[in-house]
Amino acid sequence: MSLNAGASGKIGLLFGSFNPIHVGHLILAQHMATHTDLSAVWLVVSPQSPYKVGQDLLPEQDRLALAQAAVADNDLLSVTDIELRLPKPSYTITTLDEIRRLHPGQEFVLLMGSDNLLGLDGWRDADRIRQEFAIYVYPRPGHPVEAITVAGSTIKVVEAPLLDISATFIRQSLRQGQSIRYMVPDAVQQLIAAKGYWQ
Repeated sequence: MSLNAGASGKIGLLFGSFNPIHVGHLILAQHMATHTDLSAVWLVVSPQSPYKVGQDLLPEQDRLALAQAAVADNDLLSVTDIELRLPKPSYTITTLDEIRRLHPGQEFVLLMGSDNLLGLDGWRDADRIRQEFAIYVYPRPGHPVEAITVAGSTIKVVEAPLLDISATFIRQSLRQGQSIRYMVPDAVQQLIAAKGYWQ
């Protein structure tokens, strides 16, 4: 798998289970790659969030394949399986340390919704994350950025288009035999149909 090294600029890291990846994820990632100072965005497929134990997840290699299919024709977006190769459970700081080790000299930016930023204090080594990485935050419904106070100047708020669509809704639609057209890229829809995921 080839990653856009983005040697001439910063790379944004968008973490998620991508279960499945959908157009909301892709619109956000594309917006970050084209409307900020980032040169590329890497989608980091997570094996199992320690905060979402018990979530109805497809096997990690299947979710990875769906994400790769979604961005196959986009030079600005890449998918990395780095978290799938690290010890579990997966912690963001561990992944960030490993990414920096593998790509020395490259600057990485953590992308997250305002809902996740509100809970950042509960993350492992949250102080290190804030001190060592810039964080670009996109507002999420019900979690206004105005309510967030974070020490330091590494937090940047990016107004990004958000779709009120969720992977949960897509999975439910598939189980009920309903269409998910336009909710996911055609390549993802075709792969889901071929494999019979959530059907």
